[in-house]
Amino acid sequence: MARIDYCDPAGASDRTREILGKNRNANIFRMMSHSPSYFEQYCRLGGAIRNKGELDPIVRELAITRTGILCEAPYEVVAHKRIGKGVGVTDEQNAALEDWKSATCFNELQRAALAFTDEIVGLRRPTDATFNAIAAKLTPAALIELQLSVGFYIMTSKFLETFGIDMQPATEVV
Repeated sequence: MARIDYCDPAGASDRTREILGKNRNANIFRMMSHSPSYFEQYCRLGGAIRNKGELDPIVRELAITRTGILCEAPYEVVAHKRIGKGVGVTDEQNAALEDWKSATCFNELQRAALAFTDEIVGLRRPTDATFNAIAAKLTPAALIELQLSVGFYIMTSKFLETFGIDMQPATEVV
């Protein structure tokens, strides 16, 4: 159960209601819209992460979902497993993300990205070996996008857990 009430869209500005509508009034966004200016900028950066970069969307979604797993944020995991399926993540890959190291369904790039994600979340920064392994496989732009994706979803996961955002059916979660 949410720790504070969700923002009532009826009392929000036209711009905030517009952004909420584009995001199907998902609980995370209804909570975040208590601060309209932060909410708008959060959505802008989230949109860029998900739609504007050169990072392979499968790699991005694997890293985001793994971040949610490591941050113990089920809302994030459910949402991004669904989003991942939409960009080509397989059911086998989604199922294997809890214990990806022993799975055989990830290619070298995906494994390097998952190791990078694990170390960013767990160690706060990747070791030189892990950084060099992923840097050898990505352009500088894609490497930056991967790191910013993981960082953004650490923040998102912590937001979800701090405020106790209620789960919604997977078809409703953005």
